[in-house]
Amino acid sequence: MTERDWRVFYTRRDLPRPQTADPLIDTLWDLDEWLDEHKVLDGTPYLISPDGRYDIELNEFFTQLAAAPEGTQRAHASDLKLWLSFLWRSRGRKDWRHATPQDRAAYKQWRTADPRGPHVDWQTWDREVATVNSFYNWAIHPRRKYAAENPILQRESRARDSHGRRRGGTTPAEASHTGPRNQIVWLTPEMYRAWRDIGLRGYTHQGLRDRSFRGRFGTRNATYSDLMIRTGLRLCEQTSLSLFEVPHPVPGKANLRSWLPWTIAKYGSARWVYFPASSLKAVWDYIEEERAEAVEYAQEDGVYERIRNPLIITDRANLKVVVDGERLTVDQLGHAERRRLLIDTPDGLEPAALWLNERGLPSGRSCWQEVFKAANRRCTRHGQQLRSHPHALRHSFAVITLEQLWRGHIEDMAAMNPGQRMTHQMVFGDPLNWVRIRLGHQSVVTTMRYLHALEELEMETRLALIPTAWEPAGVDSSELNKPASEAKTA
Repeated sequence: MTERDWRVFYTRRDLPRPQTADPLIDTLWDLDEWLDEHKVLDGTPYLISPDGRYDIELNEFFTQLAAAPEGTQRAHASDLKLWLSFLWRSRGRKDWRHATPQDRAAYKQWRTADPRGPHVDWQTWDREVATVNSFYNWAIHPRRKYAAENPILQRESRARDSHGRRRGGTTPAEASHTGPRNQIVWLTPEMYRAWRDIGLRGYTHQGLRDRSFRGRFGTRNATYSDLMIRTGLRLCEQTSLSLFEVPHPVPGKANLRSWLPWTIAKYGSARWVYFPASSLKAVWDYIEEERAEAVEYAQEDGVYERIRNPLIITDRANLKVVVDGERLTVDQLGHAERRRLLIDTPDGLEPAALWLNERGLPSGRSCWQEVFKAANRRCTRHGQQLRSHPHALRHSFAVITLEQLWRGHIEDMAAMNPGQRMTHQMVFGDPLNWVRIRLGHQSVVTTMRYLHALEELEMETRLALIPTAWEPAGVDSSELNKPASEAKTA
């Protein structure tokens, strides 16, 4: 970041008033009223130019992204910031409204091929193209006409609907179409346990305690990652879970399910989440021990009384709070609202959020991303080529679950006739569709990419059966490389 770059900020109400006698500041300091009037939610991104300007037309784009997941909004803001900074620094402070395909071509050269550039991979470039394209399609709409043209070159879309018919429309012609779309980063159970124990729990690769390990939250972090790889939840979904979404263990049941509300499920993909009994026990151990200790310290320090605009549940039998004069259930609260959701208990206020940081406050997505990065660094220090990130655990859940379901599915149908197979399919369903529902995918096409990982797994299994010794037993392989005359005399 330099002073010549655009910067990303996020809206927040209840900001302290500047201590100044300037009457102009007093006149203008009605930010909360302005945000309310324009229906701008807290946490909405906005961009400030290098010379300190707030572009109203540009930032209007983010208000129409309000329903998008928080991660999507942040990614759009980051991608647009890079594009706008390039126009400012390298194209003579050009206004985004007048950007041309030539500017976009120069940007592509800089991002992907210039020796002095960042050399981003094609997957990153394709995402940036999609972001800028959606922004300009919005900006050139006849109702707005904020920009003269879309600098992204277009071609006719080849996408088809479920009946095989062309959908029509256009798509960016500058997308690479070579990105690793079928490349799935996932860990086998053995790889995951090694990464978790070394990176999160502070062990060496020999299984001994690492005396240099200084992590105080190894149990919490391992419990969090265990739950993620066993349920397939996204980072934003798992981080926003409340105590009310955690089922209680039932003796004899291997899995217990809980409803994930649409308000915290990405793209509104509300669904049942199945908690394995072993993972659920670890979660409740965390709740009753490590989490309870963090809450106690925060209560003693009066942390929860200082939370701005708290939403307080006074009756656990009636999970409702008042938001802007309207009574809402916990299921109706989004990510931001859940971070200020408290429970009134005999011992004082307590967060409803499941995952808390060391200060006893709800942990955020960035907190967990840093946990994973720190775990990767520890694995590297121990000489282990093990790396993971939250989405890799989701991929791992999908690949392993799909492989196990298909294996059982095929074994069940092996001895069946066609009629019996059809009945079996109607009763037990398609493994691929079952995994789709568990992951919250809108289309099975998205889930099908995990089949490519299974194909690679099958290939690796078959390659392992190929003999490493191609020569007959007792024959020196070096003799086979000699000319026939030499081999005979030898």
